[in-house]
Amino acid sequence: MIKEKYFPEKRQHQKKELLFDLIVIGGGVAGVCAAITAARQGIKVALVQDRPVFGGNASSEVRLWMLGATSHMGNNNRWSREGGIVDEILVENLYRNKEGNAIILDTIFLEKVKNESNITMFLNTIVFDVEKRDKFNIASVRAFCSQNSTEYNLIAPLFCDASGDGIVGYMSGASYRMGAESKTEFGEGFSPKADYGELLGHTIYFYSKDAGRPVKYVAPSFALKDIKTIPRFNSIKTGEMGCNFWWFEYGGRLDTIHQTEEIKWELWSVVYGVWNYIKNSGKFQDVDNLTLEWVGLIPGKRESRRFEGYYMLKQQDIVEQKHFYDAVSFGGWAIDLHPADGVFSELPGCNQYHSKGVYEIPYRCFISKDINNLFIAGRLISASHVAFGSTRVMATSGHGGQVVGMAAALCHKLHLNPSDFTIPEKVKILQNQLNIKGQSIPGLPIDESENLALNATIEVSSELILDELPFDGEWFQLDISAGQLLPLNKNTPYTFGFSIDAQCSTVLEVEFRASSKSFNYTPDVLIEKNLIDLIPGTQYIEVSFKNVLKLEQYAFIIFRKNHNIKIRCSQRRITGLVSVFNKINPAVNNYGRQVPPEGSGFDSFEFWCPERRPKGENIAMTISPALKMFSAQNLVNGFTRPYLKPNAWIADFRDTSPYIILKWDNEKTIRSVSLFFDTDFDHPMESTQLGHPEDIIPFCIRNYKILSEDGQVLFEKADNHQTINCWIPVHKISTNYLKIVLEHPVKNFPVSLFEIFIY
Repeated sequence: MIKEKYFPEKRQHQKKELLFDLIVIGGGVAGVCAAITAARQGIKVALVQDRPVFGGNASSEVRLWMLGATSHMGNNNRWSREGGIVDEILVENLYRNKEGNAIILDTIFLEKVKNESNITMFLNTIVFDVEKRDKFNIASVRAFCSQNSTEYNLIAPLFCDASGDGIVGYMSGASYRMGAESKTEFGEGFSPKADYGELLGHTIYFYSKDAGRPVKYVAPSFALKDIKTIPRFNSIKTGEMGCNFWWFEYGGRLDTIHQTEEIKWELWSVVYGVWNYIKNSGKFQDVDNLTLEWVGLIPGKRESRRFEGYYMLKQQDIVEQKHFYDAVSFGGWAIDLHPADGVFSELPGCNQYHSKGVYEIPYRCFISKDINNLFIAGRLISASHVAFGSTRVMATSGHGGQVVGMAAALCHKLHLNPSDFTIPEKVKILQNQLNIKGQSIPGLPIDESENLALNATIEVSSELILDELPFDGEWFQLDISAGQLLPLNKNTPYTFGFSIDAQCSTVLEVEFRASSKSFNYTPDVLIEKNLIDLIPGTQYIEVSFKNVLKLEQYAFIIFRKNHNIKIRCSQRRITGLVSVFNKINPAVNNYGRQVPPEGSGFDSFEFWCPERRPKGENIAMTISPALKMFSAQNLVNGFTRPYLKPNAWIADFRDTSPYIILKWDNEKTIRSVSLFFDTDFDHPMESTQLGHPEDIIPFCIRNYKILSEDGQVLFEKADNHQTINCWIPVHKISTNYLKIVLEHPVKNFPVSLFEIFIY
């Protein structure tokens, strides 16, 4: 029993002072990825989150799906899903939660953090003060946990502000911006200040369900009374909920930090008013049994403060895909800006314009230019309001969080300051350590100098030589234009054969196209066009292209739409090959072709996008000369996803026992073996609501063994679903021989592997 007499002075909270190597403030996707990355490198991390769960806008408190460069597969960014911890979380969520339940995603975030012994997590803990060591360095942050009535003084040499509103950056005095720049400051053609306003607003989602019996609804007094004050009220549908109502947005005309509670009440008014309209207006059928299952208790924030780093990303960097010497991350979501009046605006709910491919984000955007020991992550990074329209999305934010976590760990290990990685020689260290963990910085392979596999003689059971995609799939009617994306050699004339079914005498238009930038997947260069006369019925045709590629890159064989023609597809699916279609995806402003406003600073081009799984058969064809791009040499070329070519070793389909043997001239000490599998980086893996058809990507190797020369099983993995597998022997192994035996994953999907990294 505790019994305490009257105390005439003010009582104090319980207080604790704790020391760490890195303190991460904010437990959204960016903060979680930063903390896990740093912790796995062996440093002590505090992860401070003012909510009861991790994930921020992705959590069950808000329920927005995690997305990034893949953009619902609605753009031309092939194989662009973010790698590293972001990928690990999304792949794990697919495996456990393909239906997209945000509560299950909460448990994955919590588990990932809790499993890291180097992370001390502080949930329901809000940072309210900052102590500075001097003008340019933070000494500690003070925080309070409402659940255990404890006040913490958290001390560290390094800090990461991933808090969304930037509480630590703000209180430490770091330069920041809030609102939109004028066109004159950066010359950005899409600056929305004059027309759209300064800020993006908040959103609150809701979910409904069928209760199986009639359910009445009486709206609260604060519910919106006149639904017609929402200009888009006619677009409200009963079959939509959650993220479909992203446009229930408000607050862009207010202070999105200090007036958040006011914004929340207005959004509640909208949600409950809309539900009253659905249930009681009499304008919707089959709503009697619907009940309101869930309404968000906090709004999902889009925009508040942005902090100034050593470089500020701008629109031109995204559109022109500017190369940075210190590129450490990438983005690919459209520049996506919304009217400040949100749901009450007469303007479209958003304006999205895409670049022709992914863009680089430099390290200099992740550190404050004023506070020496402050990293910035998430939507706080150094970007203009326009560029922020793309960088703000969660998978991109998490990818940047990994940068911060790795940089902090290297600062600790190498006794460096965050700004030291702005030096070209130093940033190479950071880039390589990120890539070894799956970051896949565009165009930058892993430095293989420390990879023991590079010095091994590699023998494989077989190598795929692709001369045919078998004619065993469905017939695709060319109601829209279709194409096959293929990795081709330079200076090589190709002939392709196809099976065509024509309903009448007609002309098939076949184009050979490539991208003006070899690393892109936008077919904006016409190399050659052939017109082929067809007779009624099924026929085999061959198309020979005289013109050739000048560079080794991906190219498109395109069949322009013709309602009278069907083309045969193939069930065979191969890493690094995909069929694409000139289809529309209104959710990301894709109507087949991007036609931006005059002077907006965006390019006009066609969209060519794959079908969602499990659809997406390749186009059946014969290929001459055969493609020989799937050799064992790819296993040590440093690329862990398709880029210019597939970058994977692929076994022949007829190989019933695929294996890889590594031999060295002398014994090597093996500390770890990392294998990089194919989990289809084209698949966006939206984390909530949408749902997916499978829990394991068919390309991914499920079962494999690592054997010694005498056949002893050194390591065995069954039922794998993750992209990167790292085997760390309990005791170091000295050997001059390793054999990796892999099973074909599923029918029509051969064994493939991007990279072996042995340390």
